[in-house]
Amino acid sequence: MISHRPDSLPAGQLAGLQACQPVSLYFMEPIIKKITVPQGARRTAADILVAESGLPKARIKDAMNKGAVWMQRGAAKPNRLRKVTALTKPGDRLEMYYDAEVLSKKPPPAQCISDQVHYSVWFKPPGLLAQGTMYGDHCSIMRQAEVFFGMKREIYLVHRLDREASGLMLLAHSSRAAAALSEVFRNNRITKTYSTEVRGNLPATSPRGTIELPLDGKPAVTEYEAEAYDAEKDISRVKVIIRTGRLHQIRRHFEMIGFPVIGDPRYGRKNKNSSGMRLQAVSLSFRCPILRKDVAYRIPGD
Repeated sequence: MISHRPDSLPAGQLAGLQACQPVSLYFMEPIIKKITVPQGARRTAADILVAESGLPKARIKDAMNKGAVWMQRGAAKPNRLRKVTALTKPGDRLEMYYDAEVLSKKPPPAQCISDQVHYSVWFKPPGLLAQGTMYGDHCSIMRQAEVFFGMKREIYLVHRLDREASGLMLLAHSSRAAAALSEVFRNNRITKTYSTEVRGNLPATSPRGTIELPLDGKPAVTEYEAEAYDAEKDISRVKVIIRTGRLHQIRRHFEMIGFPVIGDPRYGRKNKNSSGMRLQAVSLSFRCPILRKDVAYRIPGD
């Protein structure tokens, strides 16, 4: 199976993958190989990488299966190369981004909760990436969806959910569906509801309200309603609806008003939590441009 390489990568690409649970204690320095297949060569990509890297073929096979090997032929975009027996041609460009620690991670499983053929709705657990990086994609929901559908469907990312967060995500299965659904998100014609826990007594200060503090120089609107307060833990449970989709919007907005999200590794103080970040996308509702009707999805058991 070959999939397109992202044109740009998010900062801390390895940090995201390294959040998955380890399955081995074998670690080594990352190996990056960039090879142009010479004239006259007619060998498999795996054999070339074994010769160039000194790694056993079993590890090359594992790296290919997990999306850490790329091949570019002619003017085409680089693609992930997974087939161990794939033959190269002179002029092909091979790239391998081998990090034993990344490849040793065992990702938490996502759950498909609704299959609408043109798109599917998934529950993403915390610790799972939306998409892969140069170093692999086995810790991503996109790869899990590919495997779930037996490699018989295209997978397009419509929107993102923070690695540390859990909850609902949409994946499209055609370029047409991806464009239509992306427009729904881009034009804010969707209601995204979240449940979060924050540090402090929010009900006593402001039980409900709207945060309209710009983020990255752009308007950002977060509506909330405090549902409960645990005085012993000094934690408030909050229902949140975002009307815009800025980077880390909920996390940044609540940190800005003095009520940081519990377990947030980046924003806030005195909000650490050993069991992870308490932020979950619990529902999505919108007018589906494909089914031409109103649809609503909620997390299982909510």
